[in-house]
Amino acid sequence: MTEQTSSQNGSVATDRSGEDLETIGQDAPPAEEKAAPKPAAKKAAKKGVGPTGLKKIKTRVPVGPRERPTVIVDNLHVTYKVYATGKRATGRNAEKKGLLARTPGVRRAHEVQAVRGISFTAYEGDAIGLVGTNGSGKSTLCQAIAGLVPAKRGAVYSEANPTMLGVGAALMNDLSGERNVILGGLALGMSLDEVKSKYQDIVDFSGLKPEFLDYPMRTYSQGMGARLRFSIAASVSHQVLLIDEALSVGDRLFGQRSEERIRELRESAGTVFVVSHALPTITKTCNRVLWIDQGKLIMDGGVDEVIEAYTEAEGA
Repeated sequence: MTEQTSSQNGSVATDRSGEDLETIGQDAPPAEEKAAPKPAAKKAAKKGVGPTGLKKIKTRVPVGPRERPTVIVDNLHVTYKVYATGKRATGRNAEKKGLLARTPGVRRAHEVQAVRGISFTAYEGDAIGLVGTNGSGKSTLCQAIAGLVPAKRGAVYSEANPTMLGVGAALMNDLSGERNVILGGLALGMSLDEVKSKYQDIVDFSGLKPEFLDYPMRTYSQGMGARLRFSIAASVSHQVLLIDEALSVGDRLFGQRSEERIRELRESAGTVFVVSHALPTITKTCNRVLWIDQGKLIMDGGVDEVIEAYTEAEGA
């Protein structure tokens, strides 16, 4: 929870402990003098290598007008445990030794550090792309911002309830596309009359043929289902919207409509997070990029700057 306090110099967002989170309308205080780096840090800096083995790059927020912050991620750490069943091998597997052998009845727990000390501030009108290799922590970060996974340490502060695309949890595969449009609209907080008034616009945006709306969603391809989910979610305005790989499916025309809708959300002072391995999508829709690797924030800056550094480091 954040509290907004006012003063002659501006307004300050604070947490419950009274610690300042973001100052609005006043000049930032001078930065404290940093302690001299340790010998080991100096040695690593000379090599130009960060903690993940990638090229060390200075983090920089792109220059531009900054209004009210919408999301503040403060030293966020997210961990989860993965269990091995430890069941006794039977039949042909009973004779396997070494790495395939398992102690009967033992559940082994492995702690995975998905997000490691990430901090940044998102502002109204930002469209932020998240790039990184598979397993780097991009989706987990989005889930933490949306409040779907708890933080082990640190915190996420949001001006409004973030919406994670899509409304997949509310849609039902056994129901028709038509029924799912109504169900999804209700799940987003619309009244039944509002859903009915926007129904045709949602269908037209998805690009689905009318006959498919009578079929159950289990008969839809992955692309068709994703297009319908995005169309439902995009039918309302969101102050904070998180899109995880939803724009990588669909044809060229649907991609163009999706990009245009994201621009409209930005212009209405919303904040959009886009996770995608399709770098052209990031380039067309975003004004800022976060590069995540092994749960850490490697770089935060303008689109061209970060994409160039990322592709160079990954050899993409």
